[in-house]
Amino acid sequence: MTIKRIVSFLPSATELLYELEVEDYLYGVTHECKYPPNAKSKLQVIDSVIDSETLTSKEIDAKTCHLLNEGKEIFVLNEKNLKDANPELIISQETCEVCAAYTNQVKKATEILENKPLLHSIDPHNIQEILDSVTALGKVLEKPNKAKEIVNSLEKRIQHIKKNPNNEKPRILAIEWIEPFFTAGHWIPEMIEIAGGNNMISKTGEHSRRLGFDEIEKADPDMVVMMPCGFDTKRTVTEYKKILKENKEWNDLRAVKNNKIFAVDANSFFSKPSIRAVEGLEILAKITQPEKFKELKVSKESFSKIN
Repeated sequence: MTIKRIVSFLPSATELLYELEVEDYLYGVTHECKYPPNAKSKLQVIDSVIDSETLTSKEIDAKTCHLLNEGKEIFVLNEKNLKDANPELIISQETCEVCAAYTNQVKKATEILENKPLLHSIDPHNIQEILDSVTALGKVLEKPNKAKEIVNSLEKRIQHIKKNPNNEKPRILAIEWIEPFFTAGHWIPEMIEIAGGNNMISKTGEHSRRLGFDEIEKADPDMVVMMPCGFDTKRTVTEYKKILKENKEWNDLRAVKNNKIFAVDANSFFSKPSIRAVEGLEILAKITQPEKFKELKVSKESFSKIN
């Protein structure tokens, strides 16, 4: 059966659907599905109860923890829009209940829909699994050749980084949240290693977790990459300057003294298991080995050194 009506509960899946050229079959998305820009015109079936645009890092964390501890939902299902979308396929994920619509929303959706949709979960924890997710969705949507074309293109870009190894691997710490500190897990440690760095503290495939400053101090990285989940480069720089710029303990770190603190557009290239994570890898390569990858083109405002 060729699927003609799709709802995406996952921004990275929405991006992939456009790459697979099946956007005309996409009838429902989440509040976070903002790329490509046309995705914002689709019917919104999921919203968040947390206004991350106006709250600080600390307030977002506190609100999230409170809701989870109370057993309350972070995301709200728009039942009317979902029924109007009437999907034959719902795409969701299991990686992080804070970052995307989770099991409860999928369960509710299947309960209220008269025509029960096919469910497809995308749940990568490393680069290979991101590539595999492209192949798997291509198969479900009967687009195997297009999926293969996308994967081949991504693999070529990854190999370009891999064939230029770094002999002097800087010790790099990626931080996924600033207040409180969180490690950057899942695919990020592998990306750092491929880009020519020595990843500190976190391990590929592990969930992100709260991070004590004593761990950062002990690791004493050569370089820190700030990638707060869902933030762009500008917002990350703003948060950093508010929270850490005048922090004496932080300023004693080797990376700070050597002016090796970077902000990246995490929302576009790091927070999601999307095909754009490959551009995230290219961004890390430019940060880690600036001379070697000087000619490599990445998106405007995708990263910045924090002075």
